[in-house]
Amino acid sequence: MERRRHAVITLALLLSALILSSCGNPQKHKQYDPAKVNFTASVNPLFDGHLYPSLILALNQQSSPLPNAGGAPSLHSPSPLSVTAPSNNAVLRIVVDSSDLNYVTILQEILPVRGQTYTFHPAVKWKYDRLRLVRQHRPLDLTLTCYINDEETDIRNLHIDIRSVNECPLSFRHNNQPNNNNNNIVDTRFLFAAYVNEEHPQIPQILSDALSQGIVSRFQGYQAGTKADVQKQVLAIWHNTLLRGISYSSISCTSNPSPTTNVQHIRFFDEVWNTRQANCIDACVYFASILRKIGLRPVIFVEPCHAYLGYYTDKKQKNIALLETTVTSWVNYPELLRNLDPDGYIPEQQLLKISKYLSPSQIDDYNNRRITTDQLLILLSTALFEKASSYNLETYNNNRQHFQDPDAITFQQLDIETLRQTVQPII
Repeated sequence: MERRRHAVITLALLLSALILSSCGNPQKHKQYDPAKVNFTASVNPLFDGHLYPSLILALNQQSSPLPNAGGAPSLHSPSPLSVTAPSNNAVLRIVVDSSDLNYVTILQEILPVRGQTYTFHPAVKWKYDRLRLVRQHRPLDLTLTCYINDEETDIRNLHIDIRSVNECPLSFRHNNQPNNNNNNIVDTRFLFAAYVNEEHPQIPQILSDALSQGIVSRFQGYQAGTKADVQKQVLAIWHNTLLRGISYSSISCTSNPSPTTNVQHIRFFDEVWNTRQANCIDACVYFASILRKIGLRPVIFVEPCHAYLGYYTDKKQKNIALLETTVTSWVNYPELLRNLDPDGYIPEQQLLKISKYLSPSQIDDYNNRRITTDQLLILLSTALFEKASSYNLETYNNNRQHFQDPDAITFQQLDIETLRQTVQPII
C-alpha cells in the first residue's frame, strides 16, 4: 500500500509541474492578422520577371536623378513591397534572406496611419563581386519575411531570372502600353557608359605599346594643345587597335524572352581585346575607355541600329570629331604581317588589296624600299583613320536635332564624363 501511495503522490507532483509549466509559458497569440497586414512582394513589373546585374552594378553609387526615367517604377529595386498598417505608428521590418548573390537585407519603416497601404522599393544588399561573374542567365529565389512590431506576420518567396552581366537593357516598356507610346518607355541606353572602363588594367600596356609604335611620344590629353595634336593621340590608339586585328563581329542578340524589354549583348573591354572581335557598340566602349584614360572626353552617338564614337578635340568642348570604329575591320593587319616575305615586306598580291587606301607615291616608295613595312602600316592607318573620321559626318549633321530632342529616344548623345555622375563602370 505504501508503495502504491508513493506512486500516486509522484504522479500528482508531475501533473502539477506540467500544469505550472503550461501556465508559466502560455502559447503566444498572434496579434496581427496576415490577411489584414496584406504583405505583398513581387518582381519589379518593369523588369518582366528578370533582374539585370549590369543595371545594379552601374547604378550602385547612384544618387542623382536618372536620365529619362521619370514616372517609371524604381530601377534600383528588384521587388516592390506593399503592407497595410494594422495600427497607428506600427513598426514594419522586412527581412530579405541571404543567397549566393546577396547578403541579408533589412528594411525598417514606421507605418503612421492604420488601414493605409504603404509601398516600398528596398535596395537589396548585393554581392557585387558575384554579380560580375554572372555570364549566363540563371534563377534566383529570394525569401522575404514581414514583421510588425517584432511579430512575424507573413513570408513571401520570389523567383527571379538573373540575366547575364553582358546583357545591357536599352529600354523598358511599362503599363502594358504599345511600343510606339514613348510616354511609357523607360530609356536606359545610358547604360552603355557602364561598359566604358577607363580603369581596366590592360590599358597601361596598350598605351605603352602605342608609344613604342612611334606616332606620338606621349599621351597628354588636351594638354597637347591643338586639335591636330589631340587627333594624333587618337590615331596612335587607332593604329594599335589595327595591329591587334580587332574585326567586326555582331553578337547583339540574347536569349531574353521579354516582349517589353529591349536588350543588347555587349562585350567587355577584355573580351574585345582577347577575342579581337567587336560590333559597333563594343568598339565604341573599347575606344572610349582608352580615350578617357588619356584625359580625352568621348561621346557615344546612338542611332537606330547603330552607334559610333565622338570625342571633343578641345578642352572647352566646342569642337567634336567622329570615328566610325567598325572601319578597323577593313584591313586585317595580323594577316598582312603573317604573310611578309623573307625580307619583311608585304607581297605584291597582298599589297594590291590595300593599295586603294594608299597614294601611288606611297606605293612607289614602298616598292623601292624607301619606307619600311612599319612606316607603310602607319600610312595605311592614317588613311583609314581619315575615312573613319568622315564616315558619319553626313549622318551626324542630318540627325543633330534628334540628338538634342529628349523625345527622340532612339537617338542618344552619351557624354561619358557627364554620365559618370550616375553610371559607374562595371568592373
